[in-house]
Formats: sequence, C-alpha cells, structure tokens
Amino acid sequence: MSTLRFDALKASMNREPVAVTEQPKRSQAFGANVFGFSAMENSLPKSTYKNLLTAIEKNQTINRDIADQIANAMKEWALSKGATHYTHWFQPLTGATAEKHDAFFETTAPGRALERFEGNQLVQQEPDASSFPNGGIRNTFEARGYTAWDPTSPAFIFGTTLCIPTVFVAYTGEALDYKTPLLRALHAVDDAATAVARYFDKNVKKVSASLGWEQEYFLIDKSLAVSRPDLELTGRTLLGHSSAKGQQLDDHYFGTIPSRALSFMRDLETESILLGIPVKTRHNEVAPNQFELAPIFEEANLAVDHNSLLMDLMKKVADRHHFKVLFHEKPFAGVNGSGKHNNWSLSTDTGVNLLAPGKTPMSNLQFLTFFINTIKAVHDNEELLRASIASASNDHRLGANEAPPAIMSVFIGAQLTKVLSELEGVTKGKLSPQEKTDLKLNVVGKIPEILLDNTDRNRTSPFAFTGNKFEFRAVGSTANCANPMTVLNSIVAKQLKEFKKEADVLIDKKGLKKDEAIFNVLREYIKQSRNILFEGNGYGEDWKKEAKKRGLSNNKNTPEALKIKIDPKTIVLYEELGVMNTTEIEARYEIEVEEYIHRIQIEGRVLGDIARNHVIPTAVKYQNILIHNVRGLKDIYGKDFNKYASEQLLLISDISKHIEAINSGVTTMINERKKANIIAESIEKAEAYCKKVKPLFDEIRYSCDKLELLIDDELWPLAKYRELLFTT
Repeated sequence: MSTLRFDALKASMNREPVAVTEQPKRSQAFGANVFGFSAMENSLPKSTYKNLLTAIEKNQTINRDIADQIANAMKEWALSKGATHYTHWFQPLTGATAEKHDAFFETTAPGRALERFEGNQLVQQEPDASSFPNGGIRNTFEARGYTAWDPTSPAFIFGTTLCIPTVFVAYTGEALDYKTPLLRALHAVDDAATAVARYFDKNVKKVSASLGWEQEYFLIDKSLAVSRPDLELTGRTLLGHSSAKGQQLDDHYFGTIPSRALSFMRDLETESILLGIPVKTRHNEVAPNQFELAPIFEEANLAVDHNSLLMDLMKKVADRHHFKVLFHEKPFAGVNGSGKHNNWSLSTDTGVNLLAPGKTPMSNLQFLTFFINTIKAVHDNEELLRASIASASNDHRLGANEAPPAIMSVFIGAQLTKVLSELEGVTKGKLSPQEKTDLKLNVVGKIPEILLDNTDRNRTSPFAFTGNKFEFRAVGSTANCANPMTVLNSIVAKQLKEFKKEADVLIDKKGLKKDEAIFNVLREYIKQSRNILFEGNGYGEDWKKEAKKRGLSNNKNTPEALKIKIDPKTIVLYEELGVMNTTEIEARYEIEVEEYIHRIQIEGRVLGDIARNHVIPTAVKYQNILIHNVRGLKDIYGKDFNKYASEQLLLISDISKHIEAINSGVTTMINERKKANIIAESIEKAEAYCKKVKPLFDEIRYSCDKLELLIDDELWPLAKYRELLFTT
C-alpha cells in the first residue's frame, strides 16, 4: 500500500468520534439562531410587527420607516447572539450560495465608532453581478446587480454573521438567481389554486405549496478523499475498480449507524435545529457509507432555503468530523447514487391539504380536482419537468437501476387507477356541454376507503402519488430544489387556470351545476392524461417501447433535455404567469448548457491527468520491478527461465497493453475536446462533449481499473473503493 494511503487509513482508524454537546430539548432550542416571527414579535413594536405580517401576507412593499425599525431590532438581536457582520445571503445560478460580509461597525468621528444597520442596508445591497452566471444578460464591464430582502424567509445567524435571505437581480431587472422565479411561481400557484379552492370553500384566501426534501449523501474519510484528485475536483470517482463487497448483501440499508457517522449526524442536527431547519429523520441508505436526512415539510420557499443552508452546513460539520461529504448523484460506479426526492403538496390557509382525501363526497371532489389537474399538468409538460432535473451529474443516476428513468410518468397505484377508470366511464362517449350528467357522488365517495396505505410504492416512478402528496423522485442530490419547484408550481398554476376557465364556461354559459361542471371537466382530463400514468417497472425495455408509443419523451442526456426550456410553448407558459420573461428564460438555458460543457470538460481534464500522471507512472514502476525479476530468473534458470517466468511475462504484456490503451484513449479524448471547443453554438458544443468526449471516459477507465487489479497494492497511489466505502 502506498505511503499516502497507509497514513490516511491509519489516521482514520485511530480517529475517535468528535464529542457532541446537544441541547437538552430540541423543541426549546429550535430556531434559537433565527430572527423568526417569535423573535420579531418580541423585538418590534406591535404596530410594526402587525404591518410586517400584513406586508408578507399580501406581498406588499415594506415602507422605509418600518424597514428601519426592523433593521434596528434585527441588529440588536444579532449582536446579542455574538454576530459581528451581516450579509445578503442569496442563491446565484452557480448552484452554490453566495455571501459578502459587512461589519456592523462604522466610525462616526475621529476615534469614535458604533454598530449601525439601517433599513436601506436591510432591504437592498449591490453585489457585483458580472462574475456570476448571467447567460448574456450582463456584460463583464457591467457589474451592477442588486440583492433585495425576502421577508418571507427569516434571517439567521451562521457563525458570527447575520444572514439575510434575498433575491438577486440584474440592474435591468432580470432574475439572476433561483429564488426570484420560485417566488413568482409560488405566487402564481397561490392565485390559481385559491380561485379553484373557493369552489369548495369560500373562506379560502391563500394556498401555499409545501415541500419536504430527502437529502441523500455519502460520508468519506477526509484523509482518504485527499488522495483522490477526482473526488476533490469533480465530486465523483472517475476511475476505481469495484470492491469485492459492495451493496450486494443489502446489509447497510437501515442498518446500525456507524458511531463516527452518528456523531456527525448528531452535531449536524443540533446546529440545524438552532438554525430552524426541522430535521426529523436519519438513516443508512443502500450503498456503503451512504446516508439520508429528511426534515418536516415546510412552505416551499423556506424549504428550498433550508436545503441550500443545510448543504453548506453539512460541509462545515463534516470537516470538523474529518469527513468529506459527497452530494454528487453518482460518486461511485457499481453502487447506488444519491437523489433528493421532492415531496410536494398544496394546502389552504384554512388548514386543508388539497391533495389529501376527505370524509365526504364533496371534499373528495375537491381532492380529485387538484389530484387530476396535477396529473394533467405533468402530462402536458413532461419534457419541461424532465428538463428541470437535468444535469451532467444526474445523467449518471437516472435510469441506473436505482433511480427513476429519464422518461417522465406518474404512478398513482392500482386502487386510484381503478377509481379514475370508474369516473371516466360514468357516461359513455364525449360529454356534450349541454347535457346533464349523473355525477354519481357515491363513486367519488369511495376515495377514503382506498387511500389507507393499501397502494404499494413504485421506486422506479419519477413522479409518484404517495397518499397525500406527490413525490418527485427524479431530483438529483446536488440540485437546488428551486429549479424543479419553479417548474412544478408553474405548470400546476397554468393547468388550474385552464381548468377554472373550462368549468366556469359550463357553469355560466351552459347552465350546469358547479359540481357537475367540475366533474365533467375532470372526466375529460382523465381521458387526455391517460398516457402519463404508468404502474409497472420503469427500468424495463418494454416500458421504453410503450412510452414511445404513447408519445412520451425519452431525453436520455442533459443537452437533449434542456432544449424544451426555450421552446415557444415554455416561453408562453412562463410569460403568461409572470414567472420569467424571454430574456431570463434564454439566459438560464445558456447557463445550464455552458455548465454542462464545463462539467464534462473538467472531468476530462482531471481523468487525463490522473491517467497519465498517476496510473501510468505507477504501472511503469511496477512493470520495471517485474522486468528486473524476470531478468533475475533468467540469470538463475538460463534456457529454462520461461518455465518459471511465464506468468510474469504475461503480466508485463498485459500492463503494456493497458498503458497503450490509456495513452491512446487520453490522446483521442484531448483531440475530441479540441474539436468540441471550436464549435461556436453552445448546444452543438454540449452535444459534442456528450457524444464524442464523455464516452471515452469509460474506455480510459476500463484499462485504469484493470491495472488497479494487476499492480502491487503497496504501489497504487489512489484510495480504493474498499477503503473509501468501508472506512468510517
């Protein structure tokens, strides 16, 4: 074993779990470092607090006087918690969070100073917008951009810094972040869903989208990870032979959590609770050293912020525990990758989950309305939904027999499928708007009987109904949840608006009763959306053929999937809802295409470096040892040395073949990169990287992994799978 690997393994084996000091009761510590509603109520005058709540509820602008009072209260609260700086915390289109710290400290006169933080500093800041991805919205010499306070997501203290969640927009007004379009989409679905919910309850004034994410991740010993340039620079292993033992025995899933990993989890949970992140569940995942964390469901915007904050927090806590946390969707070949299932629902301000069945036929008609409209929205926009989770890293996971396929479909279970079939067949033939229809509420009334967990789950489904919510299972572990949530809430908002128009026509112009009109529109939607429903094995080849017959897309890679983002249909959708304008849509498309190119480009460079500067020199070194050994045997045995050196000679020959294959593969890959780099059109360049460059990775890897098995373990420079996956 190489000295570096030996020292790393020795260090990890001797490492004790970091001691963790937890709060006596998490309920008491929850949100202690958050300037939430409780802290605001205690810090602000009653009238100011009431005005703030009204502004948040009605999406109104907060005036300067109120902003000054809030800023002063926020500053005093933060100082009492030991904060020295503040920052506008935002989520640019890099996939990471961003922050620029400013001290509360200001001088007032020579030799005098005080802590100052005013309303204008709270409400708006001006970070440099030119160095963040902007898709052509800003030139490099046009640096101005603005962050603006999002009062719906509370400020929090991270370390000694007061972090204020904000949106990030260009000087010209276009969104340069994930939060802005999400807030617009949530506003759109609120308007649309509230209008429909008022068919059933006139008291409904607001509908909120909720999100519960499930974050999967790997924990790798930090000292072992540093021996892997690929893990450090790309987040995944670009080569490495599979371990003799992987996940075949299914012994890691839900198993006893290793003590060192548990120590990390407890520390992480304690800090999360202080930051108001309602972490609830922890467990071992399927692959060795893979784990999952899940919180209690929250309002979608806050849930997205909390997930982004948690991923930052996990890296810091992992470092304290001598771990490296891996969020990549497929960090290791041959074992399960990581996802981030997004559990989504809609709830009214009257406390009703609109995707949960009720106890009366009419409440179930409400459930069916939102349930069927969501299915229709997915059916009509399945390509856009697929594009929302497209990335270079998630391409490795989708359809890899541990995650949903790239084909979008909806799983609702055999029981609900039967109910929809019954509802569809209440009357034969296409409904005429003039005719009265036997609603048969007794059919609708069957819903409560069939939703008591008697429908099995389908882990191969990308979008599954799981009792009182839809689970978008195809989202990748590195993703910012805002991307899929913006798409999902937008398409549902659009669909609900269309539904209300159709129902109102039947009520106002055709004279149908409200429940009859609703049911008749829903029945047509069931017919129109039938092709998106699938209950079988999403991994099977038969499904690919069947999906093609149904007209469903199968965009297997990111360049294919992203094209729908600038389709005229998509532009109309977003512009009608006010979620994004054409400039913003096209800019995001360019950013995501460029990111794909850069990810594959970086991986190619790293792989070439490891292959030529680590693997080949090690192979040559071992080959020289073998050659020296063969020469010694020849000196000893003379003409008969072949009898004793045949295996060594074969080994020398095999090593030479693999060295030649690696060198040739790397040269070919470099040449293909050069060809791709001169392509002017970004999507064509991305396709060249996808189809010409990326396939060479596996060819190069094959020979590298073969050499790992042939070369003396003491010489191999990189931490092996058996060490990375089974050292905790």
